[in-house]
Amino acid sequence: MNTLVITRVAERQWHALDDDLVVGRGDASPRPDGRLFLSVDAWHDDVFARLAGAMLAALPRPLYTVVDEADLDLRTRWVQAGLTTRRREWEYVMASDGGDGLLPPPGLTVLPTGTAELAPLRDLDRTVRAEIEATIGWDRMPAAVLSRPLDPTWYTVAAEPGGYVGLARLGLLPRHTRVGLIAVRSDRRRRGVARALLGHVLAATRARGVATVCADVHEANTAAVALFESAGARRTGSNLELVIR
Repeated sequence: MNTLVITRVAERQWHALDDDLVVGRGDASPRPDGRLFLSVDAWHDDVFARLAGAMLAALPRPLYTVVDEADLDLRTRWVQAGLTTRRREWEYVMASDGGDGLLPPPGLTVLPTGTAELAPLRDLDRTVRAEIEATIGWDRMPAAVLSRPLDPTWYTVAAEPGGYVGLARLGLLPRHTRVGLIAVRSDRRRRGVARALLGHVLAATRARGVATVCADVHEANTAAVALFESAGARRTGSNLELVIR
């Protein structure tokens, strides 16, 4: 493609033109936390490389992208452009009828999605964020969780007489429920709170006539991996987040 021309057509969009025919597109999309995620749609390696190079040269770093780990061609193209793996997330799927044994321990109540009070939910969210930041780092959380506005309609909450102790952030989609985050206060862990939250999510999903619950789990989050696998979740794939700094 000796006539290939890369043109910036908008602030975060590029086209690859061959004799005025669009043969590739590049896009940089800001996530809620402000990070820029790149995508390139091109059939040929040289078109991909030229588009990626133009975007990397023009945009402020760090820059990110997400690829299906099974897509070796796409992963290789981004690695050749200079990106490296930052994190791996396992994809889990489980049947919504698998939570019958995940019952709340004595003294714990699980509040249905959308019924939590904002003030105590905000207090719990602040505590959870601080505890995660002190361990793996809050920036290691999925982009959809990092700076999502704290809206009770997204949350199922576990409560004890003294206050809220755990939360699950959910996406109630037509074909499945997506679990974005299950977190429990550090002083209430190993008491069945997370299992009770997951059990409630499964039962509520089944009650709305939906068959599956899905979740993406960071490979280093051994507690979450154990929680989902103990409830019958099966690993269906993995995604890689790549970065160039």
